[in-house]
Amino acid sequence: MTETAVHAPAWLPVALSPSAAALILLGVILSSSIFADAVARRTRLPRISLLVMVGVLVAVIQQLVLEVPDARPLNGLGEPLIQVALVMVAFLLGGELTRERLQSIGPLLLILSLSVIGVGALAVGIGLMALGFPLVVAVSLAAISVATDPAAVQETVHASGDTRLRARLLLGIVAIDDGWGIVVFGLAMALLGWGLTGAGGGELALMEAGWELGGALLLGSAVGLPAAWLTGRLKPDEPTQVEALALILLLAGLSEWLGVSSLLAAMITGVLVANLSTHHTRSFNEIEHIEWPFLVFFFVLSGASVDLYHLDDALGLTLAYILLRLLGRYLGGLLGVRLARERQAELPRNIGLALTPQAGVAMGMALLAAEKFPAHGTVLLSAVVGSTVVFEILGPVLVRRVLR
Repeated sequence: MTETAVHAPAWLPVALSPSAAALILLGVILSSSIFADAVARRTRLPRISLLVMVGVLVAVIQQLVLEVPDARPLNGLGEPLIQVALVMVAFLLGGELTRERLQSIGPLLLILSLSVIGVGALAVGIGLMALGFPLVVAVSLAAISVATDPAAVQETVHASGDTRLRARLLLGIVAIDDGWGIVVFGLAMALLGWGLTGAGGGELALMEAGWELGGALLLGSAVGLPAAWLTGRLKPDEPTQVEALALILLLAGLSEWLGVSSLLAAMITGVLVANLSTHHTRSFNEIEHIEWPFLVFFFVLSGASVDLYHLDDALGLTLAYILLRLLGRYLGGLLGVRLARERQAELPRNIGLALTPQAGVAMGMALLAAEKFPAHGTVLLSAVVGSTVVFEILGPVLVRRVLR
């Protein structure tokens, strides 16, 4: 199959092939991270927010200036890059959940995560229904609101250098958020399917959610158990980059093939490697060395995926969802801190606001909800994509504020 050349300006001597265009765009995206670093140092704005804004600028140029609304940056290459970045983040977050850390903050982590997602989902669902939005839209967005972007939270926490209890808790919460999100979303889709399409639709949605969770646990164990024994054997006390990349690519590819949560599978693998690898102490060192370029692609491409032509279709819903999710996260964090009792003094009351970033998982849930309820698909997708850009820009700012 031959590649179709990209139309180039008349003054260029040769046509631009798709492979050349993709390579140039990859170079431009990585170069934007250098620009973001320079601006972040001078303005104290999080570089993640700046990278998402670069992506939005790409969308503006592509859709409004070049008038190519249906084209995707990097065509089919963008999705694998985003997937690999998310799997890397989930693997590293799983490594944060060591036995010693869970023994010290496990109960507190559970209290905070449940209070934030519980109060947050209720605030979004009840608030949207009170404002007159359809039941399907309100329940779907309430379930989608549970998801948090682990990449934005982890990168901001690590960039701050903070190792206090609040920072460790944030890393722990985003490590298990994907599991909570899948459970809540699966149950919500099952209940909606049961009520609107009959028992068969609800049972099917419940089975799909069960496989996405259970299959991820099985895959994470199947990869993590041998990896915990094998990594670090080739080079004493340190895994090689080849081993690290092999783990990440296997998890990303097998998860997509089997239709299970790649984030949850990678997190389980990270937990197993961190707790069972007794023959070396730097299991995640090589992943950290190569993680940032993939995160740059993730944040820029997330911003570039916004559909500017349909943002105004759900402007009211998008604004309501953003405000209600922020309110729910704040109130959920406040309740969690109050329930913490003896550790209250170490935790900020606004800790829930540090869990507002939202990206790939939320978009995936929105796509599934749109397929299941096509009558509301356009408005759901527009609201989630529009709010995702806001949360990715605003979220890291709130994380830094909570850590301060």
